[in-house]
Amino acid sequence: MRRIYLDYAATTPCDPLVLKAMEPYFFEKFGNPSSIHTEGQEAKRAIEDARERLASFLGAKPEEIIFTSGGTESNNFAIEGVAYAQGKKGNHIITTSIEHHAITEPCKFLERRGFKVTYVDVDKYGLVSPSDIKKAITDKTILVSVMHANNEIGTIEPIAEIGKITRDKGISFHTDAVQTVGHIPVNVDDLNVDLLSLSGHKFYGPKGVGALYVRRGTRIERFLHGGDQEKGRRASTHNTPGIVGLDKAIELCQDKMEEEVKFQMRLRDKLIKEIPSRIPDVYLNGHPQQRLPNNVNFSIKYIEGESILLNLDMLGIAASTGSACTSTSLEPSHVLLAIGLSHEIAHGSLRLTLGRWTKEDDIDYLLEHLPGIAAKLRQMSPLYPVRENQQ
Repeated sequence: MRRIYLDYAATTPCDPLVLKAMEPYFFEKFGNPSSIHTEGQEAKRAIEDARERLASFLGAKPEEIIFTSGGTESNNFAIEGVAYAQGKKGNHIITTSIEHHAITEPCKFLERRGFKVTYVDVDKYGLVSPSDIKKAITDKTILVSVMHANNEIGTIEPIAEIGKITRDKGISFHTDAVQTVGHIPVNVDDLNVDLLSLSGHKFYGPKGVGALYVRRGTRIERFLHGGDQEKGRRASTHNTPGIVGLDKAIELCQDKMEEEVKFQMRLRDKLIKEIPSRIPDVYLNGHPQQRLPNNVNFSIKYIEGESILLNLDMLGIAASTGSACTSTSLEPSHVLLAIGLSHEIAHGSLRLTLGRWTKEDDIDYLLEHLPGIAAKLRQMSPLYPVRENQQ
């Protein structure tokens, strides 16, 4: 059966050129980069080359890049590392109501240990207001963390404007850029951030590798204890093949980003136009323009999102209802609830995310079959006729 993958926000396939670049570091160049012999130093050079490329890509300095196991570790490192390093200065953290669980869970962890966390609300598009962030700041605030773009609804946040506020106040500012690095331009100076998280598998690199950017001078406590890797900032033997793969993925993104963004935006806008015109009672979630080039998220009334996914999967289409990290939960998306949707409507969400190998006929195939799926499921839903009679 033909398979169409429209869940690139959850994870991306590893680019074949990335895999090819990694392969020698499993067999021929397998040395431990902490070793002083030739094999070790060969691996170390590959890691430092990757650090330089990633730093250049982000507008950072190589010494400001710390390699990690991925976005979750980077986010935990940023939140807990700053909290423990600056805890004598204050105990207040500000974030938003729509962050990924890799941010909200570390915040809840810190709340249980005496820290205070403010979760700033967003508007109906998922946008946080910089003025609301400013109002939430107290003399005890030590960290603000706002995601660059939301993983479920694709809204891009006003990070640079928020960064100006935190810089004026002398407060560390972190952004979870897992959904943006490799997909849209990301420059740490333009964004006014002190810390930034990224993950390789979101931009055609391997799973199990990521990085945390930490601006020079930012006070942060090490997260993993053990060896003195990463200049004593993050213990653990380096994942050399993964770091080499991340390096190659960044190189490919540099070459392909402009072309890919244009193509994905055209397909994205086609979905935004065509789906509501073919299916009644469908609503776009997220900002209509200020959103990721590859993301659409719709609420389809009177239908459970999981039912849509199962029917699409039987036709060879892979999609999602939201974050892959909470796909087993029966609770509606906290992001959709935060933008004001009812529990009932939030349960009927469909996220379609495009990528490097998405073709226009993939989108046409989806558009051909989705209306029939919606009509069939609505006929089976007890909510549909009840709601129709009430109108």
